[in-house]
Amino acid sequence: MLIAVAGATGRLGEHLVEVLEERGHGVVPISRTHGIDLTTAVGLERALTGVEAILDAATTPNPDEAEATAFFRAASRNLHEAGRAAGVRRMLVVSIVGLEAFANGYSRAKLAHEDAALAGPIPTRILRATQFHEFVGQLLDWGTQGEVGHVPDMLTQLVAARSVAEAMASLVTAPTWSAQDGPALEIAGPRPEKLFDAATLLAAKRGRPAKVEIGSNPADPDFEANASGALLPGPGAILAGPTFASWLETAEV
Repeated sequence: MLIAVAGATGRLGEHLVEVLEERGHGVVPISRTHGIDLTTAVGLERALTGVEAILDAATTPNPDEAEATAFFRAASRNLHEAGRAAGVRRMLVVSIVGLEAFANGYSRAKLAHEDAALAGPIPTRILRATQFHEFVGQLLDWGTQGEVGHVPDMLTQLVAARSVAEAMASLVTAPTWSAQDGPALEIAGPRPEKLFDAATLLAAKRGRPAKVEIGSNPADPDFEANASGALLPGPGAILAGPTFASWLETAEV
C-alpha cells in the first residue's frame, strides 16, 4: 500500500515512516522539509498522487489555542480536499487521550482537529494516545532550574512512540476500514505510572538534575485533571509495551 505520512519528520512521524518501510509499504513523507506545506497545500496535490491512505501525525509547536486550531483546521481541510481529488480511501489521525477534561489551549485545539478530521469526505478514524515515553524528558527539561527538576503531579499511562506507530501502521493497512463518529480507539502503555517516578528514573540515567520534585501549581486549571487520572485510557484501549523503565534501558536520552 502507498501511504502518506503527514508530519513525517516529527517524533511520531519518523517512527511511522520507519515502521511502514520495514513492513514493505510505499511511503510518501509530508512535511515542510520535503517541500510540502499542509496549511497552504503547496505541494500536497502532487504528493498524494497514487496514495491510498494518509496517516496524520502533523502537529504545531505553537501551544496558543487560536494558532494551533487554525493550523489543525487548515491541515485537515487540505488533506481531505487533496486526498479526495487523488482518490485516497482512508485516513487515520493521532490525537490525545482525555482531551475533554482539560482546559489548556492545545487540548482545545486538538478537539477542533478531531472535529475537522471527522467532518471531511475521506473515511477517517482517530487513535487517541497517552503521553509518549519521550514526553518525560521534554517536561523534565522545561522544569529544570539548576540542580532541581520540577514536573507536574501527573498520573498517566506512558507509551512508546514506536509502539503507537506500529499500531497506526496495522490499523491503516487493515483489510477492512470502518469510519466512526468520534474517536474510536485509544492506545496506552501497559500500566499507569506517575510522571514523577518516570522523571526520577530518567534523571538517574542522565545523571542530572540532582533532584526531581513535583512542582504542580494548584491554581493551574488542569491541576486536578492531571493528578486524578483523566489522562488514563478507557477499558477498551489497546495496551502496548514496553514500560517506561524497560524503554529507558536502551533509549538514548
